[in-house]
Formats: sequence, C-alpha cells, structure tokens
Amino acid sequence: MKANHTMRALVCAAPLAVACLMLQAAVPPSSSELSSRVELRRADLSPSANMEVISSLIEFKPGSELPRHSHHGIESGYVLEGGLIQRPGKEPEILATGTPILNLRDAVHGGYRIVGDKAIKIFTVHVVDKDKPLYEYVK
Repeated sequence: MKANHTMRALVCAAPLAVACLMLQAAVPPSSSELSSRVELRRADLSPSANMEVISSLIEFKPGSELPRHSHHGIESGYVLEGGLIQRPGKEPEILATGTPILNLRDAVHGGYRIVGDKAIKIFTVHVVDKDKPLYEYVK
C-alpha cells in the first residue's frame, strides 16, 4: 500500500516537473568556477517522509566539465540552451536545445566537457532520497 502511495506521488510529481521545465539543473562543486547551479525550490515529497523534490537551473560555461555521476532517485530535465559537448575519446557532439533528460535511480551519466563557445543551460527536477547527497561521483 505504501509503495502504491509513493508511485502515485511520483506520477503526480511528473506534471509538476514538466511545468517547472519552463523555468530552470545541477552542477558539481569541482566545476564551480566555470558553472553555476541555482536551486529554485526544495520540498518534501508527500506522503513520503524520506524523499524530496529539488528543481534547479544550471549553466555550464565553455570549458567546464560535468563529471560522471548518479543520483539517489530520478532526474528529469530539459536543455534550455544547447551547445557543443565532448566525451573522452569521442568527437564533439551537439546537445541540442529542447533535448529532454531522464535519468533513473543510480544510472551513471554525464562525463563530458563543454567545448563550444557558448554556455549550456539546463533545467532539472530531482525526486531523490532525503538526507543523501544530490550527486554521487564515479570514476
């Protein structure tokens, strides 16, 4: 029954995430000089006392890097302003404006550098375990 309430809460949070997408994502501390993360809102996920919803706007400046990482929950997002990225050992690729983002719990993602001449802006909504770090960095 509790799992049903949690699933219902997650389904109800989805429209909120979509609505928030029109507003503003997340940045690792190691890129703080080249990137900025602005947390827009943080709220408990009702009825679950052990989860919260966090909406953020991130701006990755040229030359910044997003290390490989995962989250203790779901990340949904939207690329507000795209640009050119490069993964190690790969050719540069476009992260296009309008690209949707969805990363499930513990899914490792990121691991690229912004190589274009313009910043990339991403809006994210995280539905994550409360009292755990937003990012778990991996090598």
